[in-house]
Amino acid sequence: MASCCQHGPGYATPLDAFKNGAREKLLYIPAIVPDHSRPDYLVTVDVDPSSPSFSQVIHRLPFPYKGDELHHSGWNACSSCYGDASASRKLLILPALASGRIYAVDTDSDPLAPKLHKVVEPHDIQDKTGLSYLHTSHCLGSGDIMVSAMGDKDGNPRGAFLLLDQDLQVKGTWSPVETKYGYDFWYQPYHNIMVSSSWGTPSAFCKGFNPAEVAEKYGDSLYFWDWKERKLLQEIKLGAEGLVPLEVRFLHEPKSPHGFVGAALSSNVIHFTKDQDTGSWVHKTVIKQPWTKVEGWALPEMPPLITDILISLDDKFIYFSNWLRGDIVQYDISDPANPRLAGRVWVGGSIRKGGSVRVLEGLPEDTPEQPEIPTVKGKVLQGGPQMLQLSLDGKRLYVTNSLFGPWDKQFYPELVKQGSYLLQIDVDTDKGGLKVSPDFLVDFGAEPEGPALAHEVRYPGGDCSSDIWLAADA
Repeated sequence: MASCCQHGPGYATPLDAFKNGAREKLLYIPAIVPDHSRPDYLVTVDVDPSSPSFSQVIHRLPFPYKGDELHHSGWNACSSCYGDASASRKLLILPALASGRIYAVDTDSDPLAPKLHKVVEPHDIQDKTGLSYLHTSHCLGSGDIMVSAMGDKDGNPRGAFLLLDQDLQVKGTWSPVETKYGYDFWYQPYHNIMVSSSWGTPSAFCKGFNPAEVAEKYGDSLYFWDWKERKLLQEIKLGAEGLVPLEVRFLHEPKSPHGFVGAALSSNVIHFTKDQDTGSWVHKTVIKQPWTKVEGWALPEMPPLITDILISLDDKFIYFSNWLRGDIVQYDISDPANPRLAGRVWVGGSIRKGGSVRVLEGLPEDTPEQPEIPTVKGKVLQGGPQMLQLSLDGKRLYVTNSLFGPWDKQFYPELVKQGSYLLQIDVDTDKGGLKVSPDFLVDFGAEPEGPALAHEVRYPGGDCSSDIWLAADA
């Protein structure tokens, strides 16, 4: 273990980051070009309130290829490497969902103007692993980088994980065992466990969403893995209450056995934990959201569609976005098995006052009628809230509104034409509550070369969804 004066990247504990972490001044966000007429690119956004370029894009790094469909990102090293004084957070790792390549971006040499460091080409990955349709990237305490995969190059489903070393060389797969579907993952070494989730068949979801394909081509499982032995221990079929489980999170406290997953289509939040008597993992739906009965939409009922979840670094609040319905929700999870509603804010979506969709039944109890969607800095908010990122102190929540190119085109065609947004939500961390910041908006419809779709947000020093902490006695 490093001495008190020498350590690796990040913070010693999540509470150290929460209490002592510096305020974010820069954001890194992939910008996707929906018509593939030019490459996707990485933007740097200034979020320093004292800066003259506050809430503006100050740098753009275009990538070499078109049609990558950048999605999520991670780091070469994070707080899981805090005990390794030789480790350094210097490369942002960006797997490309459509092309199957991985970009490594140097954010260390000049944080204001990142530059491309290396490209891991699809053939290098496929030659050693056969994997494509890449999603989540996490750094490991060992120094390796792990990336989840959802399929092979032909779009057939394969849930697996590839490993890269610090030189971005493909080492192979993390485990020889594969699951039917893949998507997100999170590990908790103190309990010798990793949990992963399941979206669906790439050849299906890349064409858009077809409800008739749910039973045959989408997932409803959580997978629990032995972290040391790299073998599958348990599959939990979530069933009708857990269709299409996407983002999965353990609490940040590295000894905690509690975690959550957002089931996108069922639109519920499911709590999982370790049964202290049997050692197996058990689950319960703790936040249920009914579908809304509507007129003027593609179907007679609309799922809220949870697409992202996030937990504050003090493990007090969970946040999730309802991409179709249009609200961001805050729950107090001080008692993880019994969450309590703490706040809600509407920032777009299909259910809005004066919109083409009319609600017949099924709005949340705290929203008696179709909500008035705020206009921010003169911008009418299109699309629904999607990716979330929280400041280390929990007081600012950043939100973008692009889900995935083919689904954006299907459900929010105007979003694709006009470009997406980045908003800031002010958070009441004492009593709970959410409010749109009226002075912050980054309009990706005003990009110099045409509208773009913004996705996941990262801070240079790590954040609530990039960093995982290890217990000292793990």
